[in-house]
Amino acid sequence: MNAPGLVRFFAERRDRGAPLVLVTIFETSGSTYSKAGTHMLVDGEGDFQGMLSGGCLEGDLALRASEVIDSGTPQAVTYDLAQDDELWGLGVGCDGVMQVFLQALTDANGYEPFQAIATAMQGDRQARLAIVIESGHPDAPPGAAAIGEGDRVRGLGLADGPAGRLLQDVQRPAYEQVTLDDHPVSVLLAAIHPPPRLLVLGAGPDAEPVVRFAAELGWRCTVVDHRDAYVESGSFDVAEKVICLPAGEVAAALDLSQYHAAVIMSHHLASDRAYLEQLATTDMLYVGLLGPAARRDRLLSELGDSGRSLSNRLHGPAGIDIGGRGPAAIALSIVAEAQGVLQGRID
Repeated sequence: MNAPGLVRFFAERRDRGAPLVLVTIFETSGSTYSKAGTHMLVDGEGDFQGMLSGGCLEGDLALRASEVIDSGTPQAVTYDLAQDDELWGLGVGCDGVMQVFLQALTDANGYEPFQAIATAMQGDRQARLAIVIESGHPDAPPGAAAIGEGDRVRGLGLADGPAGRLLQDVQRPAYEQVTLDDHPVSVLLAAIHPPPRLLVLGAGPDAEPVVRFAAELGWRCTVVDHRDAYVESGSFDVAEKVICLPAGEVAAALDLSQYHAAVIMSHHLASDRAYLEQLATTDMLYVGLLGPAARRDRLLSELGDSGRSLSNRLHGPAGIDIGGRGPAAIALSIVAEAQGVLQGRID
């Protein structure tokens, strides 16, 4: 799910007062393209952002979204992809069941709960989301939601008491049956993970595909270089920030604690040394360094104790071996490695 893409799609329609439908997977079983907590947005024209099934169900969801906009009534829909291997003549063959919830977002309801979801997606802390799917509670109707971040809980269409208890009563990210004031409530609890922030240190031509691949994943990218010519001529339209400053001033100019990963690719030994020295003081999960192993070892040796603090996080040469050559293949291998580290799949 590309969070920035969803937020942009949402903001464009919200700003002109156009209605939308939030489609959320609340339960799955078997093999499905997406899992519980995944979102998709559909507007009144049938255009959508986000994918729940890889294209198999989006057309039907667009039709149902039109009904939800017209009626204002939420819908819960079950797609049994295992029931018929030739579902609608598509031969999906996914062998799974996906249950989705559609709810209208309009100016009248403040575009909630997605307005709050969008805010959380653009933040820096994980949040928790509870959406009521079925309910017998008068203050917790279907479509009502609550957002929690840290100890703070906000009710969105819920009375304060039920809002707080929804997030407290559900123990894990899942679709659960809970009881509120002796009333049965079926609720989805999901985590909202703001997309990672990637720091690209070096703005040469080979940095451009790194930023493009990362942006395609929804990552928020900052590009830094000490050379005006690279910063001014580089194609970094999808980056959040592109900054020209001396290599030794990155920590003073940026809050490095907000970044999850960095790729050092200035091809300039003194600059790379300065970058590594500053990153050594952070808890950044992934630090990628371009260049051969001998160059990496030289830099770490010159850094002394601070270099040793990077040993478990530094990946140099950066990237996994995918057998490709050239800037695009190298960029793909680097972003794939960073993704694997951030997801706990690569040490």
